[in-house]
Amino acid sequence: MTYRLLYFASLADRAGCAEEVRDSAAGTPRDLYAEVAAAHRFPFAADRLRVAVNGAFVAWDHALSDRDEVVFLPPVSGG
Repeated sequence: MTYRLLYFASLADRAGCAEEVRDSAAGTPRDLYAEVAAAHRFPFAADRLRVAVNGAFVAWDHALSDRDEVVFLPPVSGG
């Protein structure tokens, strides 16, 4: 399947991009995150993030479909 991935804050910094298109056999956000976290050396475990698919927050075991847009949202702090 092909996914459009969006990264924000420290994840975008670490990946060196705000978005990418990735072909993957991952069927859930958890599996997809494990794949991209290893590729980009993301510092956060999945349980520290929120995940959204096609604009809606979902559970980490949500079934993904071809061409889904997946957003991984890291914890942020502000002032």
